[in-house]
Formats: sequence, structure tokens, C-alpha cells
Amino acid sequence: MADDLDEANDLTNRVKIKAVLFDLDGTLADTAPDLVAALNMSLSKLGYPQVSLEEMRHIASDGSLALAKAALPGVSEEVHLKAQQLLLRFYGDINGQFCRLFVGIAELLEYLDNQEIPYGIVTNKPARYTRPLIAALGLTQSMKSVISGDSTLFAKPHTAPMLLASQQIARRCQDILYLGDAKRDLVAAHASGMLGGVALWGYINEADSPDNWPNDYQFDSPQDVLKFLSEH
Repeated sequence: MADDLDEANDLTNRVKIKAVLFDLDGTLADTAPDLVAALNMSLSKLGYPQVSLEEMRHIASDGSLALAKAALPGVSEEVHLKAQQLLLRFYGDINGQFCRLFVGIAELLEYLDNQEIPYGIVTNKPARYTRPLIAALGLTQSMKSVISGDSTLFAKPHTAPMLLASQQIARRCQDILYLGDAKRDLVAAHASGMLGGVALWGYINEADSPDNWPNDYQFDSPQDVLKFLSEH
């Protein structure tokens, strides 16, 4: 048994990451400020009080409808859908204005560039929002793959977008580290054969249980990812 554990640990230590893929919202970039700004614009349009960024931040990865439901508990589904549609309309106007890369991400991407390790994005955000956001962040040229929620027939946690990204960056799934802050991200990584890393700096709320998600690693910060990669 001890020999088996030593062998397993040795294999872990010898892992070689040949590419890195990121979830977008809550992993690569802090997009909550844009999303909540658009949400508040929709709430004002409908005559409801605005909400704070902090109380909505942890829901930002769950999509526009989840934000509308969280901001308007107890109202009808019809109102939720109206708020969602308004949010999406306003978000298209302000997408990229207030969001920023998380602290440490720029340094991590610089390291990947210097090491000639390709990287990209697999997100469930529709392409009509993903592409302008990537441009606003100045990452269009450096990303070797950008897979949006509508790039394939199925979004995460399905494997289809993960496999397409693997093809585009020309790396085997087992050589790719995928970083995400939601269970669907880690389920997709595990199912596609990628190494899954939980981005604990992302939009994880108290109800989430990252320890129970399928994952190979958990990182407190992008700096921890950089340190891990530099040691492997």
C-alpha cells in the first residue's frame, strides 16, 4: 500500500501542464461589476430598488436569470424573465466597462506567454458577449482558443466545448489544466479528461462545496497557480 501511494505521489509530482484553459466569469475576470450594473439598470426600468454589488457578486457565474431571481425574490416568473431580458440588453451596452482581470491573472498570463504555454477560455457566456469582453480586456490576440456557450451544441458541464478547445490549442486533454469557480466547470474538466483546478478566488458562495467537486487541485489565488506551474 505504501509503495502504491509513493507511486501515485510521484506521478502527481511529474505532471506536466502543456496548456491552460480558463472559465471567464469569476475565474479569469471579475465581471460582476458589469453584470450587476446591468441588473440595476433593469431593476430601475421595472420600478424595483437596486441591489448592491457585494450581495450579488457570488451569483454572477450563474447567469442572467439567476441574478434576476436573486434580486427579485417572491415575484412572478414573468417579472423574472422581463428583468432578465432587460439585463441582457443593458449588459450588451456596458459589457467590459467595469470588469477587470483578477489580481494576479496578468502575471499568470505573462508567465504562460514566456513559457510558450498556450491558453484559452471555455465559458458558458454567449459569443456576442464573450468576444467584445475579451477585446475590452486586451486579450484577443493572446488567446489561442475562445469557446463560448453557443460555440457547440452543448455548454458546460458537457464535454463538447472542452474537447473543441483542446483541438484548437492542439493539446491532449490530459495535458491541460482547466481552472473554474463552479461545479459545472470541474465536472466538465473531469469528464473530458483534463486536470481540474478550483479557482477559490472566484464567485463561490457559502452554499457551494468545492471539496465535493471533482478536482485535482484547489488554488486560493492566481499567484498560487503561477507557483504551481513554475514548480511543474
